[in-house]
Amino acid sequence: MEIQYANKYEEHFALAGDEKTMDAFWAEQAQMVDWVKFPQTILDKTNPPFYRWFKGGELNTSYNCIDRHAKKNPNKRALIWESAVAHKTIEYTYGELLDYTARLADVLNKFGVGKGDGVIIYMPMIPEVIFSMLATARVGAIHSVVFGGFGAPELAGRIQDLKPKVVLLASCGIEPNKIVDYKKILDEALKLTTVENVKKILVQREMHKAPMIQGEDFDFYEELAQAKPFDPVPVDGSDYLYILYTSGTTGQPKGIVRENGGNAVALCYTMKYLFGIKEDDVFFCAADVGWVTGHSYIVYAPLLIGATTILFEGKPVGNPDAGVIWRMCEKYNVRGLYSSPTAVRAIRREDPDALHFKKANLSNLGIFALAGERLDIPAYKWLLDNLPKDCILNDNYWQTETGWSIGTNFKNLHTFPCKPGSCSRPAPGMRVTILDEFNQPLPAGKLGKVCIKLPMPPSFMPTLYKNDQAFLNKYITDNPGYYFTGDAGFFDDENYLHITARVDDVINTAGHRLSTSQMEEVLTGHPDIVEAAVIGALDEIKGEIPVGFVCLKAGRNRDAMELQDECIKRIRYEIGPVASFRFCLVVDKLPKTRSGKIIRNVLRELANGNEPKVPPTIEDIGVVEVIKDLLKNRGMAKHVNIEYEDAVEGEVNIDY
Repeated sequence: MEIQYANKYEEHFALAGDEKTMDAFWAEQAQMVDWVKFPQTILDKTNPPFYRWFKGGELNTSYNCIDRHAKKNPNKRALIWESAVAHKTIEYTYGELLDYTARLADVLNKFGVGKGDGVIIYMPMIPEVIFSMLATARVGAIHSVVFGGFGAPELAGRIQDLKPKVVLLASCGIEPNKIVDYKKILDEALKLTTVENVKKILVQREMHKAPMIQGEDFDFYEELAQAKPFDPVPVDGSDYLYILYTSGTTGQPKGIVRENGGNAVALCYTMKYLFGIKEDDVFFCAADVGWVTGHSYIVYAPLLIGATTILFEGKPVGNPDAGVIWRMCEKYNVRGLYSSPTAVRAIRREDPDALHFKKANLSNLGIFALAGERLDIPAYKWLLDNLPKDCILNDNYWQTETGWSIGTNFKNLHTFPCKPGSCSRPAPGMRVTILDEFNQPLPAGKLGKVCIKLPMPPSFMPTLYKNDQAFLNKYITDNPGYYFTGDAGFFDDENYLHITARVDDVINTAGHRLSTSQMEEVLTGHPDIVEAAVIGALDEIKGEIPVGFVCLKAGRNRDAMELQDECIKRIRYEIGPVASFRFCLVVDKLPKTRSGKIIRNVLRELANGNEPKVPPTIEDIGVVEVIKDLLKNRGMAKHVNIEYEDAVEGEVNIDY
């Protein structure tokens, strides 16, 4: 008897989650990809938990992103580059993208880069970063994009681990008030490694021309002019496409690897079913290409399906105002938009009444997705109030480790009603289970560890680069049979998934487990507050107590103690006296990475009177000094010295 499902989502979730049917399900999705040799083994289960998808199949990701579309329509627009800092716009057709990529692949081949070799890409948001990623994939090599402007010691760690034959870089990055010298940082980084004979292929930008070292440095476009088109090299479906390094507090960086086959299949699936994007649509991911979001949704997903992708160089505010994202959506008739809660809060802070938002014609916008952290409820409601009524607001949840959404809504399978605070439902293949401290499943409404049953679906990292043991230790060993996300959350009684915090951000106050993100949500509900961070500070009696840091909306001027009293009352009313919330500081800015993540461990250490190690990823070092003085003046922390870890201009994706 044929099973009857309530909707298409329930069908996909059942088929992708049942080990008897998951191979057939993903084999069907793999038909969206062009294979040189279709895989006979869909999921290799011979060495759990090191599962491998599409092993034995052969394909080339660059071919799937460019060649197959260029053959059909070489004049179709593939890439739009708009730079608010360089004041330029350039459009590339699929034929032009193929020409640049194929010739750059020939350059890499000339420098000895082949199948399985590593290539570091160190560039800002310029077209050449996409040429470089696709050219590396074309020769069968592995790329690792490092955030532009990242400090020399962190860059050196990645070079030491990957041992690249070539680094593709730009001479500089452009910040609102300064030029970041990438070439100088790279040369310093190379001196800190034992890796020899690294060739540097350099894009010279007009704003800053870097000095060249003969025999080591080669001009990007001079090399391109001498090159011929290079044909794509078939690779195994389980061969690595790229590595994204996460920054640990100590030791060598951990390299999250992504396979060619799984990446292609999963991203084609997401564009069709999660986002409803077709080949004639324009997709705008306003992330940085150095994030996994940028890898997946600026570069690979849109190009894999033959759509048009937008690459934007600039900030969401100050170019010249908080309306640039909405104006670009109108200008290019964008169908799908991807951004982050941090960007939304920055826009809302500058434009609380949504004046720029309302001016733009967004009638073609079908879905607005956000990722990187949970979208706070006031920002969620602000978006719902101003987006077109038929536009899905998709606050989806995923990580660098997964490559695509763990929890999400769906444009095509089945669209669930929006529920602020939730990432909707687990994606097909993501068998999410909430476990307690003894690894026992918890019922609806109970907060616990967010874990996903193995095997994971395609695109999940098969391991850490050259470090199987670290993979086991970090993700698997403590919860056998599951992948541990590192997050805390719960299912509600309608089976919606709620991610509340990193497990480390759940604090224990007098025996009560409390979510700091829930408190942040209450604080941002205050009409004068646009952003909040809550951390747990040590307390002799209660173990830990929450301390809040809040930023006011633009144009608001409040007495700090009066606002603190209002915040305390809100927490007591919404959560209860059990929260023991007594301290709340008004700050102009929160310490953040350049990718927009609040660096809560720095706030925690400052509140505890310890010496915080400020990561090189911090956007504004001065913020830490200001908060230290505020805490000292309030008598909440003793005098501390701040230790900076090579805190230069840079950015890294720490958690997601």
